[in-house]
Amino acid sequence: MELFRIRSLAEYDTYKKRNDASIQAHQQVLDSWRQSKPTEFKVPGYSYTAGKDVQFVVPKHFQFPNHVTVWRESLSCPITGFNNRMRATFHLFDIEMEPNPDQKMYITEQLTPVYRYFKERFSKTVGSEFLADAVAPGAVDSRGLRNEDLRALSFEDESFDSVVSLDVLEHIPEYEDAFAECFRVLKPGGRFMWSVPFISVFHDNLIRARIENGEIVHDHPPEYHGDPLSDDGVLCFQHFGWQMLDQMRSIGFRDAYAITYQSKSFGYLGQDQLMFFARK
Repeated sequence: MELFRIRSLAEYDTYKKRNDASIQAHQQVLDSWRQSKPTEFKVPGYSYTAGKDVQFVVPKHFQFPNHVTVWRESLSCPITGFNNRMRATFHLFDIEMEPNPDQKMYITEQLTPVYRYFKERFSKTVGSEFLADAVAPGAVDSRGLRNEDLRALSFEDESFDSVVSLDVLEHIPEYEDAFAECFRVLKPGGRFMWSVPFISVFHDNLIRARIENGEIVHDHPPEYHGDPLSDDGVLCFQHFGWQMLDQMRSIGFRDAYAITYQSKSFGYLGQDQLMFFARK
């Protein structure tokens, strides 16, 4: 698997120039699959979560010409059910986060297969969903879901060895408050892992919507993402750029970086696949 650690737009530009041949070769693989497989098809590879060779599945409904997320959300393992994004998350977690069985971990989701996977591996894992005023912050509802607002977590300072937040921060208009809260609840030396919609050619974050006088103001057409708690979806307030890593460092993280990854062997297909990490 090819991994590159990148800390700025300048470093990203250098990475693209130095690795242009392999990037183009990977794109040719993607294009060949799209052009030759108009129906559901399978891609051979090694499933990290299953621990064996499998045939990853790409359903027909994920095949949209030039749709960059087709690979990220498909290529499901027939044994574990985890797609490309999920399998890569677990793989990169093991590479970068220095996991141990006794670590205390917080993940900003609870209704997902990703949460269940981490909970089974690390018994001290705490998950949550944003339930607004349904129950008090830190309380649990009748379904067993813990309510947390990432802008004002109920946990004590330095509570966790690691924090994981996957595709959540883009839905929080006060995202810098959420960054600071993740820093606060981490122990010294703790690690933060997260994913967000990211525009790799931008330095500045792209603000799509904001709150003014208690009302949502849209600077771009509204964009809604899937929500495990509602069929209506959840509004995306921003796509991030490399400015995000500067903001993490200004909060106090001693290092913040992106990992770009791809692997035909592991079924991690797709260009500009990025996961983000920071260390307190």
